[in-house]
Order: sequence, then C-alpha cells, then structure tokens
Amino acid sequence: MSDIALTHLRSDGAAYMVDVTAKAPSIRQASAIARVDCSPTVMTALRTGSVPKGDVLAVARVAGIAAAKRVPDLLPLAHTIGVHGCEVDLELEDDHVAIRSTVRTADRTGVEMEALTSVTVCALALIDMVKGVDRSARISEAKIISKSGGRSGEWTRPED
Repeated sequence: MSDIALTHLRSDGAAYMVDVTAKAPSIRQASAIARVDCSPTVMTALRTGSVPKGDVLAVARVAGIAAAKRVPDLLPLAHTIGVHGCEVDLELEDDHVAIRSTVRTADRTGVEMEALTSVTVCALALIDMVKGVDRSARISEAKIISKSGGRSGEWTRPED
C-alpha cells in the first residue's frame, strides 16, 4: 500500500467528491497538448482544405471548446466550475497535427481536466473528420503541460 493519499478516496477506500465549499475562488489556468499523427495523404488534404467533410480545424477547435465546458458530465467526481476562457490552437506539422488548449477560471478548483478533455475531444473530432480520407490517424499523446493558481501554485511539465 502506498503512502500517497488520494484526495478522492475516503479512509475506507470508497470514492467521493471532495468538498471545496470552504475554498476561496481564485484565478486558475491550465494548458494541455495533444498530438494526432496523420498520413501524408491526410496532411495534404488538411493543408489544401480538401477533406470532404469540410473545415476540419474549425470543427475540431469548436469541439475542444465545447468539451472543456462538459467535464462534470464526463468525469463523475469533477466539480461543476465556470469555464471563463478556453483557447484551442491547432498547428499542421510535417506528419501530425499539434493541439494546444488553455482553459481559465476564477473558481474553487483547477481546470487541468478541462484542458486535457479539451485537447482529447479536439483530437477525436479531427480523427472523425479525416477518417473518410484515411483511417490510420491516431492520437499519440495528450498531457497537461502547465497549471497556475490554487493552493499548489505554478507548475510546468519538465522537458520530456
């Protein structure tokens, strides 16, 4: 048994939602990235705007923003918080699409799960849009890269 105390587990091991009622709201931000590896055919179609389903990057961006606002519906122990800002950026690289989402709030708990959900749903929407061109696209990475605010303050992922 580990000495690490998990915040969503009671002493008897049962899961519960942490009570944040007494916490003061504060400004919080989190950023996450994801990567969708694509074939040369898909990358060309994305660059030329010739994917049959339409504007892939716009649809994926909007899906990522919408996902950030739906986290409590997806993760049973997540708190309902105000998502006060969400930016989703997609960059076409040589062999993949790089996705970055930054989510902001002024609330009692952080937005790491909102940022991570944003990039992963954005990636899923991208794959859904290009699967008719080539089914081999895959999500190869998704991770939190930074967060700020709250009791634990600033954190940035060390270089991998």
